[in-house]
Amino acid sequence: MQRKFLFLQGPHGPFFSELAQQLTAAGAICHRIGFNRGDQAFWQDRKTYTPYLEAPDEWRTWLATFLRETPFSDLVLYGDTRPIHATAIALAKAQKMRIHVFEEGYLRPYWVSYERGGANGNSPLMDMPMSQIEAAVIGREPDLTDIPARWGQLWHHIYYGAVYHWYVLALNRAYRQFRPHRSLSVAGEFRLYLRRMTLAPFIYLHRHFATRRLQWQGRPYHLVLLQLEHDASFRDHGPFANQRTFLQEVMAGFAKGAPLHHHLVFKAHPLEDGRSPIPRILRDLAREYDLTGRVHFIDGGKLAALLDEACSALTVNSTAAQQALWRGLPLKAYGTAVYSKPEFVSNQDTASFFENPAKPNHASYLLFRQFLMESSQIRGSFYSAAGRAQLLRRMGDLMLSEADPYQKLLAPTKTPKH
Repeated sequence: MQRKFLFLQGPHGPFFSELAQQLTAAGAICHRIGFNRGDQAFWQDRKTYTPYLEAPDEWRTWLATFLRETPFSDLVLYGDTRPIHATAIALAKAQKMRIHVFEEGYLRPYWVSYERGGANGNSPLMDMPMSQIEAAVIGREPDLTDIPARWGQLWHHIYYGAVYHWYVLALNRAYRQFRPHRSLSVAGEFRLYLRRMTLAPFIYLHRHFATRRLQWQGRPYHLVLLQLEHDASFRDHGPFANQRTFLQEVMAGFAKGAPLHHHLVFKAHPLEDGRSPIPRILRDLAREYDLTGRVHFIDGGKLAALLDEACSALTVNSTAAQQALWRGLPLKAYGTAVYSKPEFVSNQDTASFFENPAKPNHASYLLFRQFLMESSQIRGSFYSAAGRAQLLRRMGDLMLSEADPYQKLLAPTKTPKH
């Protein structure tokens, strides 16, 4: 039976279009539904592109009719929580379609995630106990290939994001009823991308001196790995309404439980664009909890050196937490993440964690990491040309396979349904 792939929204840039070309070369049929001029700009084959021009509240009815008139075997999308994707997944499951979900890698920066059925808090990993995962990899010779020689994802990511939003801002006339899945307007997103690119040299200098000052002080510190407030991992899989409530929970716990000579360092997400005024919030909370001089903010940058000297780490679903676990650092994780296994993350309240953080089972985590690297974590990048080429070499075979990445590794053990 010929496979027919329906693509919805993908990562910014040409990855979905290039992936469709590879699947087409393998004999599959590929089609794309686009929701704005940015989606259209990055899909090369106009004959296989259908624009969605109706109102957002008509999407379910429109898609149900489209799938009835043009059946597909597979649904392909990037992220599974934005409303148009959540609706499409529900309809696809009802029709027993395979659902291919791409996301930024659980292990970064050199991998991306490819799963069937869902990602992050909806991932099949959420239902897998560590006993099952360990049994799948213990005794196996690790099949861990080299990381890419060049990555370059961050600036390519920012560039493609800016281009995408420019198309939507300037050339979106045909898609008058398009509404972004985030609360910020397209014009606002574009301005933030442009601002970030313009201020990059000054941000770098501020980050450099802030990091140096922290290292020279020689104080023990705990590292908070910030997530983007608008990211699905924070918004849909975390327990906090906004960034401020998370920062307040951490600061209150630190003030109550941490030794008086310890410091608290907040590390911004590399793509933080300033829509949440984190530095101002931290200054206000430091005064409120009498922590002035003990709280530091690092605006993005490299994480490794900060983790190497940290006492512990805290986060809302940041994938950077896996770098902390790899180092054996105590981890307090809020929300539902694929690594939120009782073997790895502390169940202490925040104040108790700062007072005496519980360490993870490091040996168990290393097996979990091996399991990820041999299943759903695919080398490459959505954004750089070299990274996409590396990714595409494997994706065609993986997507055409009957078994999902986890089933291949878990067999002959039983795989949880998803």
